[in-house]
Amino acid sequence: EATLDLAERRRIRSAIRELQRQELERDEEALASKRFRPERGSHRQDDKENWPRSRHLEEEQQTALAALSRQLEAITDVEELTKLLRAAGEYEERKLIRAAIRKLRAEEIEGEALSLHPGSSY
Repeated sequence: EATLDLAERRRIRSAIRELQRQELERDEEALASKRFRPERGSHRQDDKENWPRSRHLEEEQQTALAALSRQLEAITDVEELTKLLRAAGEYEERKLIRAAIRKLRAEEIEGEALSLHPGSSY
């Protein structure tokens, strides 16, 4: 808002969009690769024979989250994402879906801004 030069404003807006996109990508990658912390406590130490199985379950969950993340990238309808959100049972799944919804809404707002100002780049 400090500059009146339209070209400079376009460059600034473009840089802001790129930073927002990078932040969303980092958030999605962090969610997809996040490892769940094992429970702490004496009962966990007493149950060492179940550790390999719990690690296997964590790996399966990470694989499922990565697959969900890829699936969400292909969806371009907020209503469809909202239906998935309502059906999701796991916290991490809901978190990924919410991030995808925010990303789509940001893209929609950007598209509306461009259609309102056809000669400029927002």
